[in-house]
Amino acid sequence: MPLFKKSEIAVKKSKLPPWKVVIIDDERDVHKVTKLTLQKFTFENRNLELLSAYSAKEGLELFKNTPDIALAFVDVVMETDEAGLNLIDTIRNTLKNRTTRLVLRTGQPGQAPEEEVISRYDINDYKSKTELTSSKLKSCVYTAIRSYRDIQTIEEGKRGIEGVLQSSSSILESQSLGQFGTAVLKQTLTLLNLNNSVLYLSAQHTDLYGHTKMTVLGASGDLVGLSKEGVSAEIPDEIAEKVKEVLEKKSHFQSEELFIGYYPTGKDSHNILYVELSEPLNKFQLKTLEMFASNVSVIFQNLMHKEDIQHTQKELIMVLSDAIEMRSKETGGHVKRVMLMSEFLAEKLFMSDEFIETIRYASALHDVGKISIPETILHKPGKLTPDEWEIMKTHAAKGYELLAGSDKIVAKMGAIIAKTHHERWDGEGYPEGLAGDDIPIEGRIMAIVDVVDALLSKRCYKPPWSAEDVKAYLTENAGKQFDPIITHVMLEHFDQIQEIRAQAPDEE
Repeated sequence: MPLFKKSEIAVKKSKLPPWKVVIIDDERDVHKVTKLTLQKFTFENRNLELLSAYSAKEGLELFKNTPDIALAFVDVVMETDEAGLNLIDTIRNTLKNRTTRLVLRTGQPGQAPEEEVISRYDINDYKSKTELTSSKLKSCVYTAIRSYRDIQTIEEGKRGIEGVLQSSSSILESQSLGQFGTAVLKQTLTLLNLNNSVLYLSAQHTDLYGHTKMTVLGASGDLVGLSKEGVSAEIPDEIAEKVKEVLEKKSHFQSEELFIGYYPTGKDSHNILYVELSEPLNKFQLKTLEMFASNVSVIFQNLMHKEDIQHTQKELIMVLSDAIEMRSKETGGHVKRVMLMSEFLAEKLFMSDEFIETIRYASALHDVGKISIPETILHKPGKLTPDEWEIMKTHAAKGYELLAGSDKIVAKMGAIIAKTHHERWDGEGYPEGLAGDDIPIEGRIMAIVDVVDALLSKRCYKPPWSAEDVKAYLTENAGKQFDPIITHVMLEHFDQIQEIRAQAPDEE
């Protein structure tokens, strides 16, 4: 049985607002006759909202307060012989309204000659009141509203293109599928004038092992909550079922309330556009959506590939860090805790978003150089001899050497952290004896994070220190071992630091 029943695709009453038509005339009978003639008029399944003004002054106020007037019938002679002409001049040149269609009506054609009026004033038609019979009045309204609709479409397209150009940098700088999807969706909705609609973009992909997942690449409107970076979303059953049928049929679906576009992007992958509609899509919207999905899908595929690589790199960093931690026989949660603590401090120090994201993973590499230290030294239960200590200290430079050859930002920062996290603010650290601001800030952050976590943790050679003892140690060593500003931030947020540490407890 098809999922889309006839009841779902029945033509429904338009949800779009009526076309606004203004009658500006000091003769009340003109209002009555015009409204009577046009009371059942519809264009593109939208009726008319007929508004009245009985003077040029009232008409101007109406225009100031009503930005979406499609058509105005304006009498020439009202408060003065040229009140209507002056009103039109104000509408066009003072209010800068170029979209409303203006039809000038006069009961005295000779008083304002047609050729002179048309040449001097930006009007769309000039009619004698006796000319506008019922059929001609309707024809005039059809022509004017059709012209207004087309101008609106062009204007919305211009605004959409301007928005795309203005946001192009943010789109191109997007660091994730979620960011990219949000930026593109926003501009596509604007360009297509999809009022009160939801554009929903997803990708279906089947990997080498036959595992299939649905990933939300971007969402808006009521479905915006489904857009989560880097994860597959739980799509509502009613949507999932409809998308499933489109995937099985490998073809688009469109009704009065819904459009689902099917766009294959490869042998085992597909893009789906799910659009909830207030009106059926017109040819322009449908064609634009098709171009959008066909072209943007390539960018999405590249971003997906980029994110897969990034996630793989981060997972490998964690595996490597855990392996080093196990070899060092340190507590199980140390690496995870220093990652969270470094990220937290970077935020509180108002570092850039890129720095914060990078230090989260680069901090996990701080002890990578210990891979070169003999286990007899790493696992020695007692105090190291001076020679053994000199060997142990080489792990900082060794870590730098292991990572410095990479051009990847996480590895670059990891190399700096590995080399400088044992430097001291007073210059008494190693391996280079750097002091103060000569120590890179990522190294200064890691120096305090590494020590705080070690002091608060149980080790084979010591019990955990109390929070008060650690804070006292930090206070004593601010400006000596540690950057005083970072120490102040650490102390100010010490309760939050302890909460962060609790997220990655040691394994018993």
